[in-house]
Amino acid sequence: MFMINAQEGYGKGDEFIIERLKQTSTPVFLVVNKIDQIHPDELFLLIDEYRTRYPFKEIVPISALEGNNINTLLQQIEGYLPEGPQFYPADQVTDHPERFIISELIREKVLHLTREEIPHSIAVAIESIKPDENGKIHVAATIVVERDSQKGIVIGKRGSLLKEVGQKARRDIEALLGSKVYLELWVKVQKDWRNKSTHLRDFGFREDEY
Repeated sequence: MFMINAQEGYGKGDEFIIERLKQTSTPVFLVVNKIDQIHPDELFLLIDEYRTRYPFKEIVPISALEGNNINTLLQQIEGYLPEGPQFYPADQVTDHPERFIISELIREKVLHLTREEIPHSIAVAIESIKPDENGKIHVAATIVVERDSQKGIVIGKRGSLLKEVGQKARRDIEALLGSKVYLELWVKVQKDWRNKSTHLRDFGFREDEY
């Protein structure tokens, strides 16, 4: 996909790129952005100029700012993509295990509720996920921070913030698991956990993600 600015004419940089494109057999789209900034007559002349330089498979004028023709571009791209093998079941939306997704749901709520007070140096370790005899699922998790001051922020005054994290996360976990959930949360300080691969693995991160 070769994207150009509709406000700029054909230049040496374009010529350099097109010479490289001539060396590939891959279909190339010309995407003309910022069409909302020029007159249609100028757009037609610009497209004609590029069309004489290279046999583009598709030429799609768009405005990323206004959203014009974005869906058309996506449909055109999809039409050229080969259908690959289905590696996962149709209802599986991620290759991460449920434990990791649950930990991320809890972590998301902590980051959202603490806003700028807590940096992204927190993790969530799922200690256990156990169903009881009534079908309710008990989830025990530990929120890990790097400093004592962060622990106090996450817990909040008389535990108010931690309680809100639990309430909001529990609703999302119930939607994920399709069952009632009892969520138990603790907060623990683990200094410098981000620089230790053993801790990263414990918190559900795969080796190719750190």
